[in-house]
Amino acid sequence: MSKEFLELLAREASAVEFEGPIIEARARGADPATIEELEQAKVEALKVRDLLKRRARREAELSALYDTAGDLAALRDLDAVLEAIVHRARQLLATDVAYMTLHDPEQGDTYMRVTDGSISAKFRALRLAMGAGLGGLVAQTATPYSTADYFADARFRHKHHIDEAVKEEGLVAILGVPLRLGQRVIGVLMAANRSARPFHQEEVSLLASLAAHAAVAIDNARLLQETRNALEELSQAHRTARAHGEAVERAALAHDRMTSLVLRGGGIEDVAAVVTDVLGGSLAVLDDLGRSLAGDVGELDAGVFESAQASRALGRTVRRGDLLIASVDVGGEPLCTLILRSDDADERILERAALVCALLLLFRRSVAEAEGRVRGELLDDLISRPGSPGLADRARRLGVDLSAPHVVVVVRHEGQRERAAFWASSQATLRHGLAAGRAGEVVLLLPGDNAGGIAQRVAAELSASLQVPATAGASKVCLPGAAARPPGGGGPGAGDVATSYQEARRCAEALIALGRAGDGASAAELGFVGLLVGDGRDVHGFVGRVLGAVIDYDARRGTALADTLAAYFGSGGSPSRTAEAMHIHVNTVTQRLDRIGKLLGDGWLEPERALEIQLALRLHRLGHTSTP
Repeated sequence: MSKEFLELLAREASAVEFEGPIIEARARGADPATIEELEQAKVEALKVRDLLKRRARREAELSALYDTAGDLAALRDLDAVLEAIVHRARQLLATDVAYMTLHDPEQGDTYMRVTDGSISAKFRALRLAMGAGLGGLVAQTATPYSTADYFADARFRHKHHIDEAVKEEGLVAILGVPLRLGQRVIGVLMAANRSARPFHQEEVSLLASLAAHAAVAIDNARLLQETRNALEELSQAHRTARAHGEAVERAALAHDRMTSLVLRGGGIEDVAAVVTDVLGGSLAVLDDLGRSLAGDVGELDAGVFESAQASRALGRTVRRGDLLIASVDVGGEPLCTLILRSDDADERILERAALVCALLLLFRRSVAEAEGRVRGELLDDLISRPGSPGLADRARRLGVDLSAPHVVVVVRHEGQRERAAFWASSQATLRHGLAAGRAGEVVLLLPGDNAGGIAQRVAAELSASLQVPATAGASKVCLPGAAARPPGGGGPGAGDVATSYQEARRCAEALIALGRAGDGASAAELGFVGLLVGDGRDVHGFVGRVLGAVIDYDARRGTALADTLAAYFGSGGSPSRTAEAMHIHVNTVTQRLDRIGKLLGDGWLEPERALEIQLALRLHRLGHTSTP
């Protein structure tokens, strides 16, 4: 090989330049043998040139593959690795565009993942159904395909939207190879030209090698992401477990504090103080009727009590705005509700506090019920066996002083028997009295001598507790442990417990019959009806309450107002006939009636009041009572 050809090879001259030495030899007039020798040398030089060119290209391909392998080894960002692979494919195959589509398992097609050299937005947003277009065919068959002229190739299905995007991009020649993971195709790597050109087998192999690297990169990224996810899940689980452990320990410590308080005799208020000390915020403890046992969180609406009902149903704390609500029930009946106003608090501690409060209330209720049974048995004995020995000693041990004035109260109700009995027992304990629950009624023996006032108070309070009307009748009583009775007994209307119990029952029944359910009264407040239901028949007291002001006036002034009043009712309420009957002027009758009205007060002529006045006049005239 001549020196000229070696120099051309050394400077990587183009194929045309290898004709130069032959042209020069002919110009010098070289003989045919020399020309022939140069022609052979040119052919050999061109072969060497092609070999060197292929080796250079192969070296570049190997270098690109090596670089890609390095990218995979240092994989940090999958997008960057895939963009590098697509860019190298475009450079090595010297195409105008290179791009990669990946399979979408949810929609069952492929979508553009990375593009290099693309100028069309429609093309970059293209999706290819399996088998549609050249890329869809490669994805479906897992086989490389190439076309020198896309629009003239009938081997694949042409779709209008795909052809429009390809035309907008200006592509003509396209080569596609599958991205495979085992037997599964996960996408397609493609190189395309905007002019017609064939793709050689070496180019197909090179693109397939890059596609294999891309598949590995995608799989590595998936494994890396799964590993990261697993590590994050483990880390989160560890944090959750640690937080849970800390919360459990904190709740256990709070529970120990609350239990210790209860064992030392602490109450609901003490438990509430522990909760606010540990959790902060403000706390209220409500009983089964929504009444506050401790603390205050401000105004509460109906939604709070609905949340309390939900808490009992779910057995856990319920959040409503900035309120945490934990409620406990027993046998389907609410027992207590804790309401904490706090933005962020440990629900377990509040739930444990609710249980401690519930147990404390149950304990108190059990003690109260046990004491109530003892008090009820003593009251039953006072009613049914008043002469039994030891009644005073038994009462003294319960804090009941039988020597003091007492009142028997019978309350008729349609509410819950257990709640009514518990309320009565609590009232008896607080007021140093006795109580017993019976079907449809409760009986109380309470200290005091104002039977009517006590009956009214008991009726009002029990009605509020039961949320239904409770009607109370009352009667004063002389107890077996009282001091010697004064002459005439223990006062007007006072009798033994059994007698007073029967009278109180009749008073309650009379109130119900009179349409006064939910009210309370003794026989004295029932007017003439009290004469019928009272055992004492306190005629003197009745006449005094109804007509005493008129009788007193007559006694002081020497007038005849009582006689005028009797004549007035006897004449059918006619002033003129009253005047005729008493032989006085009608004006005098009118003046006397005006005076009577002032003494008796407004409403003295109303039917019920008038009936009581006439009955009192009859009793007074019959001499059943003396003038006070």
